This record gives sequence, structure tokens and C-alpha cells, in this order.
Amino acid sequence: MSEFTMDFGWRVYHPNPRKPEFVPPAGAVDAHCHVFGPGAVFPYAAQRKYTPCDGPKEKLWALRDYLGFSRNVIVQATCHGADNRALIDALLHSEGKARGVATVAADVNEAELQALHEAGVRGVRFNFVKRLVDKLPYESLETISTKITALGWHIVIYFEAADLAENFDFFASLPTEVVVDHMGRPDVTQSVDGEAFALFLRLLEENENFWCKVSCPDRLTAEASYRYDDVVPFAKRVVDMFPDRVLWGTDWPHPNLKSHTPDEGDLVDFIPRIATTTELQRKLLVDNPMRLYWPEEVALQA
Repeated sequence: MSEFTMDFGWRVYHPNPRKPEFVPPAGAVDAHCHVFGPGAVFPYAAQRKYTPCDGPKEKLWALRDYLGFSRNVIVQATCHGADNRALIDALLHSEGKARGVATVAADVNEAELQALHEAGVRGVRFNFVKRLVDKLPYESLETISTKITALGWHIVIYFEAADLAENFDFFASLPTEVVVDHMGRPDVTQSVDGEAFALFLRLLEENENFWCKVSCPDRLTAEASYRYDDVVPFAKRVVDMFPDRVLWGTDWPHPNLKSHTPDEGDLVDFIPRIATTTELQRKLLVDNPMRLYWPEEVALQA
């Protein structure tokens, strides 16, 4: 049995990531990560498409400190469905160092949303990756987006590049701030100057309420070496064009990833390759996530 896999085939996070060479700026935020279970305490959803390894909050805090980050944005993933208990537990035990993105159903009420807000939730996530959901959430997204507007929350959308054209107008119609996970999963075997990625850049250019996570090169790369060289031009293009609307995250503990087990040290050292100046690095890791997730602290410092 591999040190990176369990006997039932679920890939687990790296047991001993290396210390990255890149030192994040003070106050840096890992703006896309997860907590899973422990399943014995917070069971996984019956309708899940995959079962992750347990990724408890204590492991996440330890990784954050080891990599040199100060805060986390914890994103609810499909394996927990709309049961946000593991997420809320982590937020309540984070000492204010974490904010969250939840998954909610269309019938969520105002009191439930307010409770999530008080715990630290600042957005909701919708998954348009067809292999991960039974039904694409068009109607529920429209309903929920109306309900969260008063709270100042944003919407996180996860989709694949091949599906952007058919959803472009719908996404552009969303009324809140919108964050796109993992650059809309571009096909990095194609040219960064090609039509497919140009359409994604157009989505960001024409809609100033759209943000982008330049994250998960481990999910996007087609290279057997896993150096992520083929992802760099895509992420760098987004950072250079939209420096005030980009975020970055580890995606720990890398759920449903079948290709390899990422070393978080490699993922952190990816950052200066796509944000090539101190100013860009600070915007990506500090200024932008703070403005989106801790605006009250930014206002106090202004």
C-alpha cells in the first residue's frame, strides 16, 4: 500500500510536505481549502460522488502555520453536501483566522443564513462540473443569490472550460460578486492565446464583479513531472490582467484527485512564478482576500 493512499483507494494528503522556498507576505491567506469530517463526527453526504480522506481542522491549522500563512478561507465541497457542520465547527474554532463558503439549499431561510453569517460564512458555492453533480443548479442559484444579497455574500462557481460557452450569459447575469474556482479549469494543452481561454478572460473583462482563483495547478497540469510549467502561462495571464481580483489557495486536502499527491511546498513555490513582483504577491495573498472576506478589518485600517 502506498504511503499516499488508503487500502480503499482514496488518495490522502501529503504526509510530509517540504518547506517552500517562497515566504508569503505577512498576513497571507490560503483562500481555497477544505475540512472533511472526521467522518465519525461529521458524516459525508449519502449522495456524494466521492469519499475523501478525513481532513480535520487541526491538520489544516498546522499546515497553515508550517507554510507561513495567517488565515484560511474554507470552502464546502460536494462530499458534505449542504450539511455545513464540519465547516461551521472549523470556523468557530479558528479564533477569527478563518472565513467560509457554504453550500445551501434553495429553501434556506433568513435565520439559517444569519446563523451561517455569524459563524463566519461569506459566500455560497455552486458546482457546475457535470461529473460531480446530478443536476446543474440554475434555478436554485437564482433563488439563493437573491437571498444572500442583503448579507453582502458572494457566489463561488466551479465549472470546466468546455462548458463555459453554454453558461456564459447565465454567469454574467449573476447579481453578486462572483469568484471562479481554479480559472474555470482551462485545457492547458491548448494555447494560452487560444479561443477557449480568451472566452474565459472575456468573462472577467466584461464583468467587473468577477474574481478568479489562480489555484490548483495540480488539477490542471498535463505534465508527468508535475512541475506545473504548462499551467504557469494561464495563471500569470490572469494575475497580470486582473491583479485586484485574483485569489490563491492550496485546495488542501486535495479531494478527489486521482493523478498524484501534491506537495504543498511545490504549490506555494508556484506563487512567485505567476505573481512575479512583491506588489502582485501582496495583492494576491493579502489585499484581495482581506477585502473580500474581512472587509470590516480593511475598513478599520483605512
